[in-house]
Amino acid sequence: MQLSFRTLSTFTAILCCVLALIWGLAPQKLLAFWDIEFSFAAGLIARRTAVLFAALSVIFYLVRNQPPCATRRALSHGFVVGCWGLAVLGFSEWLNGHVGPGILLAVGVELALGLAFFQTRRVSAELETAG
Repeated sequence: MQLSFRTLSTFTAILCCVLALIWGLAPQKLLAFWDIEFSFAAGLIARRTAVLFAALSVIFYLVRNQPPCATRRALSHGFVVGCWGLAVLGFSEWLNGHVGPGILLAVGVELALGLAFFQTRRVSAELETAG
């Protein structure tokens, strides 16, 4: 199924906003889902991660109506690299026994989002060359 950039960007903005709230307000629940013990250091990193997710939420919300352009290409490429990089890290941490199987949900979402943005980027490039 091919999603439009607008739909995908809006979904990503909402997802990042939800993740910002969870990482910022209840990181211990997400860490427990991944079988990671909550600590001061983990809480510090979680709160900082929350701010990054909030920033991504704003970025994807504001760019959702942009036509195919260099900005959209850059965001799509960067997000694909980020999602797939996180998926590889999450899967390797699970294989090494550092996290529980709950991380596989995040890995699945990261792979799917990366693929969706990759497909949207490809379709946008085809539209630019055709037009």
